[in-house]
Amino acid sequence: MRYEGKAELTAARVLVPVAVLVASPVLLIAGRPVRRRYLRYVYREEAPAIVDKEQGRISVHWFVVMSPLLAWLCWPTEALARLISRRG
Repeated sequence: MRYEGKAELTAARVLVPVAVLVASPVLLIAGRPVRRRYLRYVYREEAPAIVDKEQGRISVHWFVVMSPLLAWLCWPTEALARLISRRG
């Protein structure tokens, strides 16, 4: 979507947290693997950039990656994984 499209940007800002809240039970249980796979998908080699300043485009993936709600919901499983990896 383009930077000039204010309606699309507003819709993405509103709908991404709603989608994260709908998926919150899954994220609380399996947040780390889900988030890591999603980030690998977004940042893979052949993927288009999530922010393309030259063409004035921003991807909806940017709102998901930058969502503090998503990071907060994935925190328990990330903390558990860190604890398990320390204990070996």
